[in-house]
Amino acid sequence: MPRRHGVFVTESMTNKANRTQAEQAYLLLEEMIVKTTLKPGAKVSEKMLSEMLGLGRTPIREALQRLAAEGTVRVVPRAGVIISEIDITDQFRLIEVRRELEKMLAGRAARLVSPEEKQRFTEIAADFRAAGAAGDPEQFIPTDHEFNDMVAVCAHNKYALFAMSPIQAQTRRFWFLYFSRFGDLAQVCELHARMADAIAAGDEPRARAAADDLLDYVEQYTRRTLEAICA
Repeated sequence: MPRRHGVFVTESMTNKANRTQAEQAYLLLEEMIVKTTLKPGAKVSEKMLSEMLGLGRTPIREALQRLAAEGTVRVVPRAGVIISEIDITDQFRLIEVRRELEKMLAGRAARLVSPEEKQRFTEIAADFRAAGAAGDPEQFIPTDHEFNDMVAVCAHNKYALFAMSPIQAQTRRFWFLYFSRFGDLAQVCELHARMADAIAAGDEPRARAAADDLLDYVEQYTRRTLEAICA
C-alpha cells in the first residue's frame, strides 16, 4: 500500500474513475489530521497543502470547506485554517447521537442489502477479524472506511448519511489519538464484524443490536479514556 506524506493511500482514495480531485484531497487531508500528521491547533494554508499533496488549490479549498463543515478544521478570518482541537468530554454527546443513527443505518442496510452487497459485507467481516487477529490498526482503518461507506450506500438515506459524516470524522480522530492506550483492537474489530455479518444475513434486528453493542463498547472505552486522562 503506497504512502504519501506518511499517509497510507488506498486504491479507493486515488481511483480517478470514482473520485474527484476534491474527494481525493478530502480523504488524504482527513487521514493526515486523524493520524496527527497535521496536529490539533496547527495552522495550514491552501498553498502548503497543495504542495504537500500535489493537488491544485481548488480541490484543496473544497476539501477544507467540507472539513470545516464537519468541525475538523476551523476557518478563522485573517488567520487562516486551523486544525481543530479534540474535546474529550464532547465525545459523550457525540456518542448519544451516533448510537441512534448507527442503529437506524445498520437496520436499513440489513433490510435493503442486495445479494452482491451481502457478499461484500461477508468479506468485510473477515477483513475486520483479520485486522483484530493481527493487532493491525493500519488494516482496521481502511476496512472501517469501506464498511461505513457500504452501510451508507445500502441504507439509502441521504439525510442520515449527512448527519453521520461529521460524527464519523470526529470519532476517527478520537480513536486514533487514544485507542492504542485505552482500547482493545481485537474487541472492536469483532464488534464491527458482527455488524457486517448481520447486514450480510439481512437480519435487521440483529444488525441494530450489533450496532448497539458496538456503541456500548465505544462509550465504555471513552469513559476509561477520560478517567485515565483526568487521573
